[in-house]
Amino acid sequence: MAFIPHPERRPVLVAGASSGIGAATAEYLAAAGHPVALAARRVEKLQELAEKITTAGGEAVAVPLDVTAPASVTDCVAKAEAALGPLEIVVAGAGDLAVGLSYEFTPEEFADQVNIHLNGAYRLYRAVIGGMIDRARGDFVFIGSDVALHPRPWSSAYVAAKSGIDGLVATIQLELEGTGVRAGVVRPGQTLTGMGMNLDDTTTENMLNDWIKHGLARHGNFLAPEHIAQAVSAMVTMPRGAQMRAVEVEAEGAVPRAKRAPTTEQEKGNH
Repeated sequence: MAFIPHPERRPVLVAGASSGIGAATAEYLAAAGHPVALAARRVEKLQELAEKITTAGGEAVAVPLDVTAPASVTDCVAKAEAALGPLEIVVAGAGDLAVGLSYEFTPEEFADQVNIHLNGAYRLYRAVIGGMIDRARGDFVFIGSDVALHPRPWSSAYVAAKSGIDGLVATIQLELEGTGVRAGVVRPGQTLTGMGMNLDDTTTENMLNDWIKHGLARHGNFLAPEHIAQAVSAMVTMPRGAQMRAVEVEAEGAVPRAKRAPTTEQEKGNH
């Protein structure tokens, strides 16, 4: 057979699992039967999620991770594999969001965003890819962003880092061809997570006004983290012999109330 089938047990490491997309992805994959290592800086949040998963009948461990520190990355991978076995699936989703106009951002602020979103994802990739190549199988998923395709004002460092992820993944895919290891990128659109929720009202208003001015805020709907979790799951559960190289997930615009099919008895009674 040209491809080694997925083993029955496929341990997962999710970086950035303390909240948002990472937490939703970890919970979704755990519910599907995967042992999951939850990795992030906020260990207390990871432990809460691990307890929730195990109470529901899943298998999960909490592992500290700071993707900006090389030693933390290698230590995290070692602890995850010691607890669950060789990692079959890794999701690089750690990150935060700092916004500001490019000409007001400091070089240090810019570098911090690139270090977290791009360098951090590469550190994690580098720490696990050798084992995957040796086993001739494995899935590595980078959480990118649609800003790589549709840049937004006030996010120059984030856009640069996520555009770098796209370039990195495209190169990795060429280099991994024929190894049995798959790499892909999931690009979420606007998603309701904790990222950016600490912005002050003035910054948020100015930023959104600029998005509207450039046609980048067509509607007010947001994705839920669970939508991205489903996209990641679809990518890593694809049978061997095929690969989902990139998935872009966008929030659907709301259907006008007058055109919606009635979904409840009360709504039906109003028609």
